[in-house]
Amino acid sequence: MQQVNDTRRLRALLKTQVAAGRSIGFVPTMGNLHAGHLSLVRRARAQADYVVVSIFVNPLQFDRQDDLDAYPRTLEQDARLLEQEGVNLLYAPEPETFYPDAPERLTRVEVPGLTERLEGAARPGHFAGVATVVTRLFNLVQPDVAIFGEKDFQQLRMIEKMVEDLAMPVTILSEPTVREPDGLAMSSRNARLSDAQRRQAPKLHQTLRKIAEVVRLGGRDFRKLESKGIEMLQKDGFCVDYLEICRAVDLQPASAGDPEPIVLVAAWLGETRLIDNLRI
Repeated sequence: MQQVNDTRRLRALLKTQVAAGRSIGFVPTMGNLHAGHLSLVRRARAQADYVVVSIFVNPLQFDRQDDLDAYPRTLEQDARLLEQEGVNLLYAPEPETFYPDAPERLTRVEVPGLTERLEGAARPGHFAGVATVVTRLFNLVQPDVAIFGEKDFQQLRMIEKMVEDLAMPVTILSEPTVREPDGLAMSSRNARLSDAQRRQAPKLHQTLRKIAEVVRLGGRDFRKLESKGIEMLQKDGFCVDYLEICRAVDLQPASAGDPEPIVLVAAWLGETRLIDNLRI
């Protein structure tokens, strides 16, 4: 596996692969890799001849400086995992080399419609930061296919729409959320949980499953189910940012009869913010 942090070197290496007729698969990450990330890498290997993974803690998508500062950086460990998985190229730039100008003067990419609610309302500016970094990475790597996880479902939908709206020549594929044995969605933030909080955390997914079961048995008062779910989580010690049953296609509030509903949640346990979702 080769590792680069320079844009020119990255482009030169990829130009050689394209000239040889190899397809490029891409997995963008912020590092601190776990089994969920590695499932994306394996999907990329199955879909493309040459796999690129980026590790970049993107300052534009953090709405709190303390959250950015606390995000774990484990580049050496991550590089070993990626090499074991057969990744061909790791791109790991520093912010000062990745962004050509100061953050306040950078061109931003915004995707209206899908980004105002849920995570967009809870974390102002977050999705503009994600859309901007993904656009820049796509322009640098120019992949044939890029893989994203379904745990960040609103992000996935936003990227799909961005690619479609801007006619980007990349196919977006998704992989299901990878979970711990007790149901907790794998996340780099889980390491911040205390032992007691870690024991409580699986109740987030358990609550989604209870809501989904009611819907499958005929429950159609979605707003009442949302309120009940929030109440259950609060009793379990969570501070809830949102819990909503939405249409999977556009993430607008779902009504009885809508196809493919999905329940999405974001909640805090102490100082750790967890997100999850479950298709019904």
